[in-house]
Amino acid sequence: MKNNWIFIVAAAGVAIGLAAAYVFDIKQPAQAAVFAPVASPYPSAIYTNGMVESEQSQGENINVFPEVAGRVVKVMVEEGQKVEAGAPLFLIDDSVQHATVEQLRLQAMAADTTLQEMKAQPRKENLAVAQAQLSLAEQNLVTARDQYDKRAEAYKIDPRSISMDTLDTARDNLEQAGASALVAARQYELTKAGAWSYDIATQEKQALASQQAYRAAQALLEKYTVRAQNPGVVLAVNTAPGTFVSSAGTYDNYTQANAPAVVMSTSQDRLAVRCYVDEILISRLPDAAHIKAELAVRGSTVKIPLEFVRIQPYVSPKIELSNQRQEKVDLRVLPVIFRFQNSEAARLYPGQQVDVYIGQK
Repeated sequence: MKNNWIFIVAAAGVAIGLAAAYVFDIKQPAQAAVFAPVASPYPSAIYTNGMVESEQSQGENINVFPEVAGRVVKVMVEEGQKVEAGAPLFLIDDSVQHATVEQLRLQAMAADTTLQEMKAQPRKENLAVAQAQLSLAEQNLVTARDQYDKRAEAYKIDPRSISMDTLDTARDNLEQAGASALVAARQYELTKAGAWSYDIATQEKQALASQQAYRAAQALLEKYTVRAQNPGVVLAVNTAPGTFVSSAGTYDNYTQANAPAVVMSTSQDRLAVRCYVDEILISRLPDAAHIKAELAVRGSTVKIPLEFVRIQPYVSPKIELSNQRQEKVDLRVLPVIFRFQNSEAARLYPGQQVDVYIGQK
């Protein structure tokens, strides 16, 4: 009985194996491709990877770094937003700088007030006091002279009527009164002359320096509002309220490196493509007047003709996009820049990779 079960199971296994072999041997029809493979449109062409970027005469995109450091208190734009030149992008805490500006403004006002005070001299009240002091000194001189004359005359008539000590004291009082009258006269002339020209010149320089310090602080205060220097489109906002930013940008947790606080592009109606031609293919690159090119959008059948812009005449090491900070490569490439008209039918964005074929007219 046991042997019968063994034969039955063996026969079933053979049957299942034959059925599986038959099923797996059936050929399935190949599925149609979602899109046609990318192919060169030219008989002879150079293939290269391209990176879409904003169209501008220099550089790639507009990387915005604040000129001052501080905590962001408000972000005033969103990604994809179109902005005009001068539009505020984000605000940095300016409370300390604002207080500094106010302090320097008051110091500049005080320095200017002191200058005006010096130019307005002599003050009539001070001049009146100096004149009164001069009159008092002159009167004291007259009194001292009268007293001396009386004692001198008495001594002349009868030397025994007055002591020599009294006569000497009267003479000393007369000389002191004369000196006091001379000092009062000089003080009056000094008050009447007003501020010295050298003092006025010094104060003018101090007032000017205070004004310059105030304007410099005011200009620095303006930098706490980071603005767009050119009209364009906001591509990326890498900061948020409460984030610390500096002239090095802001720390990116994903790349573990500093990134621009805001990345902008020019109007996206026209975009550029930066291609990196392998150094071993540079000799095959056509003359600038005869270059033509076409890009293919990955994952689609879209192909867009390109207009040649320029060749960046500097062969540089290729940067692997997988890890720009740590990848070590020896391959060198020559950047070639093209541009094209962006359209709604095939909307491309800065930072997008495309396939580019470079041919010859």
